[in-house]
Amino acid sequence: MSVYIGLTRGGEEYTPAFVMDINQGHCIGCGRCFKVCPRDVFDLVERDSVEGLEDDDDDYDDDDDYGDDDDGFSDDTAMVMSLKNALDCIGCGACARICPKKCFTHEPQDVAA
Repeated sequence: MSVYIGLTRGGEEYTPAFVMDINQGHCIGCGRCFKVCPRDVFDLVERDSVEGLEDDDDDYDDDDDYGDDDDGFSDDTAMVMSLKNALDCIGCGACARICPKKCFTHEPQDVAA
């Protein structure tokens, strides 16, 4: 099968890579992807509500490496990002570029017949 191909304004072809998964074990719930997404793809949920995640996990590091605590999200909320409407993803990749913990998996998708 062939994958979706897009065109830039200049007529150049590109292959969009759609969000497939979020590594919630690495997600710090900073909300950057939520804010930058042009569609309604993500939702912040309480970390405790995600099955299999524990705050005392060695892989969980809530430091965002940027030191900008003025992003409107409190560390006390213990939130994590989830996929709300993955089928609304347009493959722009903004979420992956903004994520300080590299939580996203993206893949090109086959064109449905």
